[in-house]
Amino acid sequence: MNRPIQKVAIAVFVMIALLLANATYVQVIEANSLRNDPRNKRVLYDEYSRERGMIVTSDGAILARSESTGGAYRYQRVYPQVQDSADSSEAFAPVTGYYSLYHGTTGLELSENPFLSGSDDRLFTQRFTDMFAGRDPRGGNVETTLNSSLQLAAYHALKNGDCAGPCRGAVVALEPSTGKILAMASSPSYDPNTLANQDFDAASSAWKALNDPGRPSPLTNRAINELYPPGSTFKVVTSSTALNAGIKPDIRLTAASRIPLPDSTATLPNNDGETCPGAVNGTVTMAQAFQYSCNTAFAELVTKKLPGDPVEQFTSTAKKFGVGEDPPGIPLDVAKSTVGDIGTDYAALAQSAIGERNVRLTALQNAVIAATVANGGVRMKPYLVNRLLAADTKPLYTTAPSAVNRPLTAEEADTLAGMMVRSEQSTAGAQAGIASKTGTTDSKRADGIPFAWYIAFSPSSGARIAVAVVIENGGMGANSYGGTIAAPIGRAVMNAYAGGAR
Repeated sequence: MNRPIQKVAIAVFVMIALLLANATYVQVIEANSLRNDPRNKRVLYDEYSRERGMIVTSDGAILARSESTGGAYRYQRVYPQVQDSADSSEAFAPVTGYYSLYHGTTGLELSENPFLSGSDDRLFTQRFTDMFAGRDPRGGNVETTLNSSLQLAAYHALKNGDCAGPCRGAVVALEPSTGKILAMASSPSYDPNTLANQDFDAASSAWKALNDPGRPSPLTNRAINELYPPGSTFKVVTSSTALNAGIKPDIRLTAASRIPLPDSTATLPNNDGETCPGAVNGTVTMAQAFQYSCNTAFAELVTKKLPGDPVEQFTSTAKKFGVGEDPPGIPLDVAKSTVGDIGTDYAALAQSAIGERNVRLTALQNAVIAATVANGGVRMKPYLVNRLLAADTKPLYTTAPSAVNRPLTAEEADTLAGMMVRSEQSTAGAQAGIASKTGTTDSKRADGIPFAWYIAFSPSSGARIAVAVVIENGGMGANSYGGTIAAPIGRAVMNAYAGGAR
């Protein structure tokens, strides 16, 4: 063979090898991701020809199902009413997401799409049986950890909150001992039925309305996709840092109304520039500072009282609670909470210790912090899917509760829970049997309204529930405190779970 022909032959063989490698990569390695890509319309059309599995709550309420249409697309996705509540589809939309022929897929409809559509390998036996029985292919069912009554209570508490117009914010409720997400509400919300509509004009009109740039997005899940400065709720983490370092709650700290920040011309004040209540000779204990949420005391605590490297201790304790870690899917994607880059800046450390500066949390993360204290110091991994079931309801997978770590010893958690009980009793509308911490950020927002927070659990009832509430638009303007705006919502959710105020 002469050299030119040899070169052409080698080039041909190389191109064939590359084509085979590319085909293998696309058809084998990338097959699942391409199949599950919401932009893959061919797969989407195929999926509309089969009965998609249901999404249900832990107590059996149906959140999403498929109904036969008799049309070109055999099945229509429907999000039915739950407990005769006309807005129930809105209440559950941040969790279910939507399954739209024209606008793709979100929420559990997306994260559990292989199982719901029937393509998951765990449904092989069901597909095999259906084929021989002459039945059309069916998807599997997803059972969530949500309690339907609690989810509705959380959403309605948000809608009816004391806000400047409809409330914008979120509520997350966890079972501390397992990490189960009992409720995850976000407001404003939307009706996913409008996007699941197979009428193109109607679905497009709904899409345009929901994406109106002139109003806050109802499509945003504010419980897991928005990051907020946590304000004084983060004093739970700061107090944990001190307890981890061996500092007792009776340590004396400044009660001054305002103190200078280290290496800075700026000062840090208490709320309304008040001296911390209960002061003796100008000082209060850490327990008192926590009870009355005194900023100056906590600034002194982290900058002057912590042994060793205070920045390292503060950030490592925060990370033990999950702040700064890459959050695991629940299986929905969760924004990464952070304490920011403090470096060696003690002024930044003082501000971060009270949940300001660059500290940012999701509502889910703050619920995890409360749940960890409630669970005796053990942090559990939060999760939203309880079981995966075949179409005949046979369980194929059950999520096992998983402990992540222990940020606090049992004794430290008990001490902190006691501090949170006293904090609740110093909060407006205090209720017996609750351990809590409020937060009101020093917001720089144009409207001057701070973010209002409330995290809590019920030690008197065995800590079966922990909650976090965040509100963006409290109805009292600059005086929209966590204790007056967010706390009533949190208590309403806890009472709904416990069957009434204790």
